[in-house]
Amino acid sequence: MTQLVAQDISIQIGKKDIVKDVTLQVEHQQFVGVIGANGCGKSTLLKSLYKSLKPKKGGIFLDELDVLTASNKTVAKQLAVVSQFNEMSFDLSVEQIVLLGRTPHKKLLESDTKADYQIVEEALSQTNLLNYRERSFLSLSGGEKQRVILARAIAQQPHFIILDEPTNHLDIRYQLEILNSVKKMKIGVLAALHDLEMAAAYCDYLYAMKDGEVIAKGTPEKLLTAELIEELYQVKCQTFINPITKKMGFSYYSI
Repeated sequence: MTQLVAQDISIQIGKKDIVKDVTLQVEHQQFVGVIGANGCGKSTLLKSLYKSLKPKKGGIFLDELDVLTASNKTVAKQLAVVSQFNEMSFDLSVEQIVLLGRTPHKKLLESDTKADYQIVEEALSQTNLLNYRERSFLSLSGGEKQRVILARAIAQQPHFIILDEPTNHLDIRYQLEILNSVKKMKIGVLAALHDLEMAAAYCDYLYAMKDGEVIAKGTPEKLLTAELIEELYQVKCQTFINPITKKMGFSYYSI
C-alpha cells in the first residue's frame, strides 16, 4: 500500500525556524488536510514535500523512494502538485499545458503518443475543460487556470497529489470544482486549506499547525472543536454538525 511520509521535518529560512520537527503521513486514497493561521508554516512544509524547499533536517518518502535524493522526474511520476499561483510568462493552449503532465513519463525528445493524447482527453473531461482545449492559457480566469493545472496533474497519473492552498483566491464555485475533481481521483491527497468548512467536508484526517509545529491531529469531527479553533485563529466560535451534509459546519462569532 502506497504511503507518503514526512518524518521529523524542520525548515529554516534565513535564521528563522519556520517548520519544527513535523511528522505526518498520507495513506493511499486518503484525503489529508493541514490547517492553521497564516504564517504557521503549512505551505512551507508542503513546499519541502514537493522539493521546492530543502528541509534543514528530516526525511520524505513515497514508500521506499527517498524524495529528497531522487530526481525530480522520478518523484513526478508518483507525486503531482497544484499550488496557489500558476502564472506563466509564455503562452500555450490548454491542451498543450495538460500535455506537459506526460513529461515525467517520457524520454528526452520523445514524441507525444496516441496514448498520451487519450490520457489528456480524459483529464480535460474530468475537469470540464474539453471545450477549452484550444484556448490560450493566459486568456483564462484564475479559476479556469487552476482547473487546467489540475488537469495537468491528473495527466501525470500520480499516486499522490499535493494541494498547496490551491483554492485560496478562488470563488466558491471554483473551490468546489477543484476539490470535487481531486476527491474523484481516488489517490492520496495532502492539502493546505484555509476554509475550515471545506476541510471538514473533504478531509478524512487533519493536522493542525501553530508556530511551525503540529499541535493536534485527528478526524475533522474530533479535531475541529471551538477550543482548538480559538487556539489556532484567536477567534471564539461554535461548531455543529450540518444536518444536510452530515459533515462539520461552523458559525463564527466575534470575540
